[in-house]
Amino acid sequence: MSDVLRVGNASGFYGDRFSAWREMLDGSELDVVTGDYLAELTMLILGRDRMRDPDLGYAKTFLRQLEGCLGAALDRRVTLVTNAGGLNPAGLAAAIRALADRLGLPVRIGYVEGDALARPDALTANAYLGAFGIAACLDAGADVVVTGRVTDASLVVGPAIARFGWGRGDLDALAGATVAGHLIECGAQVTGGNFSFFTELPDGGHRPGFPVAELRTDGSAVITKHPGTGGAVSIETVTAQLLYEVDGPAYLGPDVVTRLDSVRLSQDGPDRVLVSGARGTPPPDTLKVGVNNLGGFRNSMTFVLCGLDIPAKAALVREQLTEAVGPDGLEFTLARTDHPDATDTETASALLHVNLRDGDRTRAGRAFSAAAVELALASYPGCTLTTLPGDATPYGVFTADAVRQDAVVHVAVLPDGTRVPIDPPPVTEAVATEPAAEVTGPAATGPTRRGPLGEVVGARSGDKGGDANLGVWARTDATWAWLRGWLTVARLAELLPETAPLTVERYELPNVRAVNFVIRGLLGAGVAASTRFDPQAKALGELLRSRIVDLPAELPAGPAASTAPASTTRPVPGDGEVRS
Repeated sequence: MSDVLRVGNASGFYGDRFSAWREMLDGSELDVVTGDYLAELTMLILGRDRMRDPDLGYAKTFLRQLEGCLGAALDRRVTLVTNAGGLNPAGLAAAIRALADRLGLPVRIGYVEGDALARPDALTANAYLGAFGIAACLDAGADVVVTGRVTDASLVVGPAIARFGWGRGDLDALAGATVAGHLIECGAQVTGGNFSFFTELPDGGHRPGFPVAELRTDGSAVITKHPGTGGAVSIETVTAQLLYEVDGPAYLGPDVVTRLDSVRLSQDGPDRVLVSGARGTPPPDTLKVGVNNLGGFRNSMTFVLCGLDIPAKAALVREQLTEAVGPDGLEFTLARTDHPDATDTETASALLHVNLRDGDRTRAGRAFSAAAVELALASYPGCTLTTLPGDATPYGVFTADAVRQDAVVHVAVLPDGTRVPIDPPPVTEAVATEPAAEVTGPAATGPTRRGPLGEVVGARSGDKGGDANLGVWARTDATWAWLRGWLTVARLAELLPETAPLTVERYELPNVRAVNFVIRGLLGAGVAASTRFDPQAKALGELLRSRIVDLPAELPAGPAASTAPASTTRPVPGDGEVRS
């Protein structure tokens, strides 16, 4: 048995690069390839699929991807682990068997179920299961393991448990594997995708390769990628993903609570970052439950307001539409994209976005959009719209709940059909809510220069139900010494005014020179219901980086030598870059 487990990831979401499974199998030697397809919004999409056809509820894309690479995986003895089973892991397992039979391939399939909870008042309700069910399937010889709603990191932790024989008490090892799983779960985001400093990447961020985690028996791991692929793996690209969609330093999971503030990163060679030092404590006695419901119907129309008197034009539309359809559920957002003394219509125009949400599909549908269009010749000068009249579409509302671990029937269905119950962890521990970190020192004083904050810091942001997280890291020790005293919750409210009325928690991760903000309620009832221009808060970090602030004059506008992207290879089309 090797003391290193090589796990590659080929999908970070439902809709990721279709060819990634084949690229990962062909790129270099691997033991396992994982695929993450599930997110809060995805569960809603799968729930609507299942309403139309009870046999669905899984990620159909995975089957098409598997058709072109199942044979290669079996030949190379690479195990495939995916949560593409969604709401119907047994259904996906049966579909894979049918595919294998059609291709003439002998395949052993295991699957994990028990996450679906009986909630008559919900479209979907799924507990986030852990990794030991996956490990049981692998221990029984499965070539492919399909799950429903497990935690994203469990796709990596499960194979590590099976390889290294970890038990429930190996908390530090489980924590280390959880960090590795979190780092590669979003695919190319850890290899330079969506990276603040993408212009510094060897290929300019053109086509980042998918990641590989080399796990060791103690839970430490090296994050890397296949040779010749694009992007880079550096301390900064790994830091960016470490900060993605997390709350406080205690990262809760069903098998272990991982202390993110214990994690250390060090460069281990070109495109190799060693992730070590993770510490784990017993998990809580509850599991997170994601609940999706249909919230009603919504529609949107966008008016173009050009030239002078923009606020007055927007006010007129507001009055006219409110009179036509009533005020309930109407939202108006004026985006001042206009420039003074512009020489073309586009740069002289602002956009007025109008959204209507209602439980009545008729009111939110044509009644609303037709009322907007009827203003075309009877409203402000230059009236035009970017949208055509259309019907309303249903939207979902996501809420998070909890259920006791021992109330969930976690089951591993082995390749021979044997059903093995997975016991909950024998030792659990209440996780106290941590106070947000206090600012540990005064901001630096001295000469300053005006410049965008992003000259000296990177950022990564995302959604967590109705909340958003915003992680900010300093590029140098000197910048960190300034940043931790300067970027307070109050300062964030000045720079991002929409956060001012909300509850904002601030946490520090000194080992990676970062602060993380959790912004409660920014996304309302969740991604599917949000009418924000950026409904998943993906651009929130870049908005912060673009703000012009007073920077200490001595701070370098660039990376420290030790944290610059380490890759020196550029992918040459046709020479080392796998295409399908």
